[in-house]
Amino acid sequence: MKNVSDIVKKKNSTTLKQSFINAMKNREFKEYRNTLKMEENILMKYTSTLEEASFEYHNCKNCSNLWMCKNKVEGYQLMPQREKDTLSFSYVMCPYKKKQEEENRYLQNISYYNLSKELQQASFQKLYKDDVSRVPILKYMTEFMKSYENHEDTKGLYLTGSFGTGKTYLISALFNDMAKKGVKCAIVYYPEFLRDLKASFQTNYQEKFDYIKKCALLLLDDIGAENVSSFNRDEVLGPILQYRMEEGLPTFFTSNLTLEELEENLSLTTSGSDKVKARRIIERIKQLTKQMELVSKNRRV
Repeated sequence: MKNVSDIVKKKNSTTLKQSFINAMKNREFKEYRNTLKMEENILMKYTSTLEEASFEYHNCKNCSNLWMCKNKVEGYQLMPQREKDTLSFSYVMCPYKKKQEEENRYLQNISYYNLSKELQQASFQKLYKDDVSRVPILKYMTEFMKSYENHEDTKGLYLTGSFGTGKTYLISALFNDMAKKGVKCAIVYYPEFLRDLKASFQTNYQEKFDYIKKCALLLLDDIGAENVSSFNRDEVLGPILQYRMEEGLPTFFTSNLTLEELEENLSLTTSGSDKVKARRIIERIKQLTKQMELVSKNRRV
């Protein structure tokens, strides 16, 4: 009398083989199977998974960029790996995904606080080339990068100008470039950062404050657009600027206000007028930066 387990085993083997034979009727599966260089008795145990791997193989074969990816996990292909008489499957990164990972590695060196995706991807290659008003600023940035790389003392930039002229984009392009060279940077939309900082009193206030205060390169974007209070001015902005001035940490600002207008703005709080404390902030900014103006058309309209 035949052993029941032997009968079941033989039946299962027949079923696996038939499934594999059926799959081989598919031209694309057959082509994929021939790339594997493995014995049929091993492959037929994994027909359904191999069919999925075959589908992803052909997706990749006909793909010319990451945005075309049709695989289950974008930028990855399901692939088999032989381990003696068994197969294991894992997702392997495609060349386009590897390129993207390499290009975005700089993101580990830069923090963005409430910044648009466009600014996070800002680069010198994408700058408008038809605006001569940007030439002095680009010259400054070239000199800044050279001085910074040579470990020379160099000032940041207080960049003023009207709304929509591209002030933040220019400095974001500089910071993204520096991050690609391994420099830790932070780009902070200042009004929103103050609101976020205030909301974090009971959680991670000190951690956020210290990171901004101590990062190698800092951009305070749109300073002067915040709601001025004596706390924001004297307990947040003042200590940040004082520390960075003492430590020689380059600091950048963008604003729609000139320094004179910013001083007037900072002197008026809900507690009244205090021109002395506002003047102290402005003097720190002057110590930290070179002042430049961008006069250009509004690029946002």
